Amino acid sequence: MTSMLLLPELRAMLAEDDREGLTALMTELHPATVADWTEGLSVEDTWKVFEHAGIDRQAEVFGFFPIEKQVEMATAEGRVRMSRLIEAMAHDERVDLLKRLDPEVVESLLPLVAKADRQDIRTLLSYPEHSAGSVMTTEYATLASDLSVSEAISRLRLQATSAETIYYVYVVDAERHLAGFVSLHDLILARPTARVDSIMQRDVISVAVDADQEDVAQTMARYDFLAIPVVDSEQRLVGIVTHDDVIDVVVQEATEDALRMGSVGTMVEHYLEAPFFTLWRKRSGWLACLFVAELFTFTALAHFQAAIEAIVALSFFVPLCISTGGNSGSQAATLITRAMALRQIVPSDWWRVIRHELLMGLVLGLTLGAIGFVRVSLFPGSHVGVNRWMLAFVIAQAVASICLWGTLVGATLPLVFSRLGFDPGYASSPFVATFVDVTGIVIYFSIATIYLL
Repeated sequence: MTSMLLLPELRAMLAEDDREGLTALMTELHPATVADWTEGLSVEDTWKVFEHAGIDRQAEVFGFFPIEKQVEMATAEGRVRMSRLIEAMAHDERVDLLKRLDPEVVESLLPLVAKADRQDIRTLLSYPEHSAGSVMTTEYATLASDLSVSEAISRLRLQATSAETIYYVYVVDAERHLAGFVSLHDLILARPTARVDSIMQRDVISVAVDADQEDVAQTMARYDFLAIPVVDSEQRLVGIVTHDDVIDVVVQEATEDALRMGSVGTMVEHYLEAPFFTLWRKRSGWLACLFVAELFTFTALAHFQAAIEAIVALSFFVPLCISTGGNSGSQAATLITRAMALRQIVPSDWWRVIRHELLMGLVLGLTLGAIGFVRVSLFPGSHVGVNRWMLAFVIAQAVASICLWGTLVGATLPLVFSRLGFDPGYASSPFVATFVDVTGIVIYFSIATIYLL
């Protein structure tokens, strides 16, 4: 809202060529604030505002634009100025942008980029999606182990302007094998004449360049790192992943899991700005599949038509029983999926999970069954058409059995999906609920048939 209110003033400043005001806007405010205030401008007006600051500042502001705005500017006219901006961007951020562009746009921009930057971009683009290499940056500081602390600080001062972070400085040999690291804190406190290899940490926690980005995030969270080195198969340093990139990864992975558990395909678009057809396609596919599966409830009910006609009261409690199974299954699936995401359990722990959820399902089933027994026993006898105490016993047993079944299904499906190579998030709440609904009807009427008919 603030940016929309300021747009008329920004356009007036551009119309009046208020160089002093535009320069102050670009240089004195936080880049995120500048991006927020200028986001609503046209591409051409945005470039006019950018002209009132250096290229490094332009890159900082550009990095805070939504990806849709970045793509719009990159695909518009003015490839030369866009190439200069790409050169000044953080290495990982510019690669993220180029991945969103059409291949022909990328190929028209790269020849205009400096050779060193072009090679770096092509290298980062070559790594698999969702790997450590795809989210790392090559802007990091390195030192040789035989330098003195005073020499190291002088070298670090020269590298600081181009490094994304200098809090951790990595020690490498002539072939760039990772030998250790030293923190800026330790460098400052060490004696100027001390050698780097005498103060560096040799036990380095690193990740492979092809490691999954979610595993990288877990490792950084476990050790509370601000950055973590990325190495190739020969233990040569190729980049680092910083904490801000990990935050992006965590948000991305959590969003994907939430969408999958809600039976929605992965989305990268802004919800309010996504095309209507795109939202329809991603939502209708899953809903159609679940709807077809739910049709089996009709088949199950038709199979027990004689039982329903004999004791009409049984139909009163169908929603109660099937919702119990869906709720218990969805709850278990959510717990297991989240535990797997946090690496608390793995598929090989399936027997421990089954034992745990078997006991939990029994206790939960007895709890809900007792509540159901009390409620059904209070049902007016004239509306039942059968001994209400026996009906209450049937409902209680059915609820307990369906709750146990739903809990076991919800706990098992994420493990099965993971073992088959699918994301456990696909064992979504709607999927579990649909499966347990159909089988719950069979369990309910089977128990009723045994005791009441």
